[in-house]
Amino acid sequence: MNQASITIAPDGPLIIPASDDSIALSVVVPTFKESENIGLFLEALCDSLDPVLPGAYEIVVMDDDSPDGTLDVAAAVAASRPQVRLVKRLNKRELSTAVIRGWQLSRGQVLSTINADFQHPPALIAGLWQSIQTNDLVVASRYCKGGGVGNWSIYRRILSRGASLIGQIILPQVYNRTTDPLSGCYMFRRQAIVNVELNPLGYKSLIEILVRGRVRTIAEFPYQMRERERGASKATGARSLDYVKQLIRLRKAWNKARQ
Repeated sequence: MNQASITIAPDGPLIIPASDDSIALSVVVPTFKESENIGLFLEALCDSLDPVLPGAYEIVVMDDDSPDGTLDVAAAVAASRPQVRLVKRLNKRELSTAVIRGWQLSRGQVLSTINADFQHPPALIAGLWQSIQTNDLVVASRYCKGGGVGNWSIYRRILSRGASLIGQIILPQVYNRTTDPLSGCYMFRRQAIVNVELNPLGYKSLIEILVRGRVRTIAEFPYQMRERERGASKATGARSLDYVKQLIRLRKAWNKARQ
C-alpha cells in the first residue's frame, strides 16, 4: 500500500471550514474493522455516483486505525478510483467524531455520511443528492412512508423504539423535525455548519447537526434497512449511555442558544 496516499487526521476542535467549491459532494465513510465490506462497498458507491456526479464528488474513508487491514483494502480501490481519499485516526474509537472530522477535511459544498456495512444501500447517496437540491438537509429514514427496518428482531425493534421515546422526552425540539433523527445516513449543505464548533458524544451525529446547525428545510428519503452480512456489529451498552448523555448535553445547548 502506498502510505503517501493516507492522511493522518489532526486533533483539535471540530469546526468545519468553508468549501473551496472544487467538489460538489463529499461523502464520509467511517470505518473500524470493515475489511470484509469496504472494498465491495466503495465500488458500489462509486458506481452509483459516477453517472450522477462525474468527477464532482469525493469519498473520504475515515478509519480508526483498524487492525484488520481495512485501509489496505480501501487503498486497493483508491488505486483505480481517484475520488476515494483515505484518512487514518490514531487512538480514537468514536463514530460521531470520525464523521465530523471527515467533513472537516473534506472539500464538498454538500456533506454526507453512510456506513460501510451495507445496512444502508450504497445507492442511497445518489437518491439523497436529488433531494438536497431543494432542501438544507435530507435524512435517509427507516420510519417515513416507504421505509422499514427489514427483518429486525423484536428485541432490536424494542431497543430502537425505546431510544426514540427517550429522545422525544429529552429533546422533543429535534425529534419532531424528522421521523428518523438517529439515522446514520443523511446529507446536508455545508453552509449549515460552517464555523460552528461541534461537540458530539457517542455514535449519533445527526442530532448534533439538528441542534447546532443552521437547518431550515428538511426532507426525508425512505429506505429499507438491511442486516449486516459480513463483519461484527460495533454496538455496545456504553454507546447507549453515551446516547443519553448526548441528549442531555444537546438539550442544554438548545436552551442556552434560545435564552
